[in-house]
Amino acid sequence: MKLRAVPIVVAAVLAALLLFGGWFIYRQVTMQSPLEKIVSQYPGVTSAQIDIKPDQVVLNLDLKPQADIAGLVNVVKQKGQPIIGSRTVKLEIADHSNPALNQWWSEAMFPVAEAMENKKYTQITSTVELMKKKKSGIEADTDMDSSNVYIRLSEGKATKFIVLPRQSQQMGVWPNA
Repeated sequence: MKLRAVPIVVAAVLAALLLFGGWFIYRQVTMQSPLEKIVSQYPGVTSAQIDIKPDQVVLNLDLKPQADIAGLVNVVKQKGQPIIGSRTVKLEIADHSNPALNQWWSEAMFPVAEAMENKKYTQITSTVELMKKKKSGIEADTDMDSSNVYIRLSEGKATKFIVLPRQSQQMGVWPNA
């Protein structure tokens, strides 16, 4: 019996397309679309793209200045729990800041980092309030949940969202040590 190469190759390609296409459609319909719907319907979200990876869900967000990021994360974790499962949620927020907001954040960064390191989260709020008094025209507020500290800075149409993880990154073994 002589095997013909063309029908074997065509059958293999069709089987691969059917398997991978089926997986893509399943993932899109049962995971990606429902999560995108949850995120895009939240007030203050201009646009959202979601990338579901094996160990994390990445939310690429474009937010309006008044958006409540802590509330968004809470809604995503609650309503999206069947989809997210044990994955971590990572936020990537479009930066619409200006030089004044960047300067404000660079001045506040050290006291905020110190408060984060010492786990004295109330100092973050007092630092932000103190910095607001120094710079007129800049609005700032803070929020916190079990995994992140959220800081929102705005001045006119410019907005900067800062998400600080409450768990500091563990330092591993240095490769050159």
